[in-house]
Amino acid sequence: MTATIRQAAGSLLIVGLSGTELTSLERAWLKLIRPAGIILFRRNIENASQARKLLDDATALCTEHSFRCADVEGGTVDRLRDALAPMPSAQAVMRAATNTKALQLIRRQGELVARAVKAFGFNTTLAPVLDLALPESAAVMGTRAAAATPDGVVDYARGFLAGLAAHGVAGCGKHFPGLGGGSLDSHLETPAIHRSWRELWQEDLVPYRALSDALPMIMASHAAYPNTPGKDLPASVSLYWITSVLRKRIGYRGIVLSDDLEMGGILKFMPIEEAAIASIRAGIDLLEVCHSPELIMRAYEALISEGERSAAFRRLLLERARSTARQRARMFAKVASKALSAKQFEALRDKIVRFGGTIRNAQEAKPA
Repeated sequence: MTATIRQAAGSLLIVGLSGTELTSLERAWLKLIRPAGIILFRRNIENASQARKLLDDATALCTEHSFRCADVEGGTVDRLRDALAPMPSAQAVMRAATNTKALQLIRRQGELVARAVKAFGFNTTLAPVLDLALPESAAVMGTRAAAATPDGVVDYARGFLAGLAAHGVAGCGKHFPGLGGGSLDSHLETPAIHRSWRELWQEDLVPYRALSDALPMIMASHAAYPNTPGKDLPASVSLYWITSVLRKRIGYRGIVLSDDLEMGGILKFMPIEEAAIASIRAGIDLLEVCHSPELIMRAYEALISEGERSAAFRRLLLERARSTARQRARMFAKVASKALSAKQFEALRDKIVRFGGTIRNAQEAKPA
C-alpha cells in the first residue's frame, strides 16, 4: 500500500530543475518520485537540441505521458525569447487585432507559440493569461493581460487556444479566479483582492465560464479574496474556490494546477507541507514545485505521510492520481514531435520576427 501511495504522490507533482543538464542528485530524486512532468525556465534552456535532451533525460524518469511545460505567453514571460526570438505580448497582439479588425492575428500567435514550444521538445505552454487588465494590477501584470474587459479576454484566449490546439500543444488558463484586482506580486506576497463575489462572477470569472470546455488546464492563484466566502485563504488551497466554484458551479472537468508552491504568496501563508496537503484537499490535481529539491521532497513526503495517516486522504490521493493519469494519456497520446532541421528552425525564427513586426505596425496604425 505504501508503494502505491508513493507512486500517487509523485504523479501529482510537476517539478523544476537547476540547470541545463541533469545532475546525479536530480536523477536520483526523479527516479524516486517519478513526477507527472517537468517545467523548464530560461536557466534551463540554451538551445533547442540541449532543451530536448534535458527533457528527454528528465521525462524518462517521470510517469508515462508526462508534461513538458514552459511559460511561453509572449512579452515579458517568454522562456524561449533568447534561444529563438521574442514573441509579442498578449496585450500587444490584442491591441493590434482590435485596431486592424484582424482577430486571426491572435490565432496566428497561438500557432507560432505552439510551433516554438514543440521545436524545443515541450508539449505544454502555461498560457494564456485570463486575468483582466485592470488599473490595480497594471504595475504587476504589465502587458501579460490581454484586455480590460471579460469579452476581450475571451476573444483573445479563444483564438490563442485554437492556435495551440491546431498543433497539438496543451494550454493552461491562469490565474484562477483572477489577479486583475491585485496590486501585489504573488511571487513575493499573498495578494488580498478586495473584489466582491458579484464583481468576480460577472467579470473576472467570465473567461473561465466561457472557455471551460476549451481549456485543457487551469492554474489556481495564490491570491486571497476576503470579500467573498473564500475569505483570507489563498485560492490554491481553498475548497470553496477550487471545488465549490470551479468544479461545481462552473463545471470545469479538466486538470487544475497550482501555481508554484515555492512562491511567497503561499509560503508566507503556510509551510509547503501544509500547502501541498491543503491543495489536494481543495481539489487541485497537480502541484508545481519549480526549483528547490528540498521543497520538492518536502511536498512529496508530506503527501505520503498524510496518505498513511488518513484513509480519506489516501483515497483522495489515489483517485486524483488515477484521474490525472487518464487525462495525461488523452492529452499526450501522440509521439513527441521531431526536432527541426537547422533550416526549419531558422524559418520559424524568421516567422516569429516578422510576426512581431506585423504586430508593431498594426499597433502604430490608426483605426480606420
